Amino acid sequence: MEKDLIQQPSLCKRIAFVGPESTGKTTLSELMASLYHTQWVKEYMRLYLQEKWDKQHAVCTWEDLLPIAKGQIRLENEALSKAIGYLFCDTCLLELVIYSYIYYGKCDPVIERQALNHKYEHIFLTYIDTPWVADDLRDKPDEREEVFAFFRDFLEKKSIPFHLLKGDLDDRVEQINQKLTR
Repeated sequence: MEKDLIQQPSLCKRIAFVGPESTGKTTLSELMASLYHTQWVKEYMRLYLQEKWDKQHAVCTWEDLLPIAKGQIRLENEALSKAIGYLFCDTCLLELVIYSYIYYGKCDPVIERQALNHKYEHIFLTYIDTPWVADDLRDKPDEREEVFAFFRDFLEKKSIPFHLLKGDLDDRVEQINQKLTR
């Protein structure tokens, strides 16, 4: 099982976006990949759970976490073969770990161990100053501050360096570019 959660080695610099729902991670990942002429990795959790919702009208369960983790790493590893310089990741296993604690009060130790072992050149934590956009999967419109605080506190507690992204899209892109070009 753990071998399915290992990042492939690469000279590409992996950039990960984490944060609460509806805070711009997908938009930023896709846009930055376009600006840097490289690849981005979709959020597998969203793909997996949207399909589950569409077929069964069912939500995430504890049993879904391992397949989601494996799918996220598979997508990331596959994108590396086409990436040039950077790989922009719309979330990473840290996101799954944090949501596992938020929803279940615990996390599979194998998933958490691998998430903490993964390496990213930069991790950007997206702030909640973006408009909430409802969809089939988002369910915490009134808990954005608490979810953001949980993300920030988890990253700090685990001594995971991160950069906070605030402001509109242009502001965020400028903040990212400043970090990438240093």
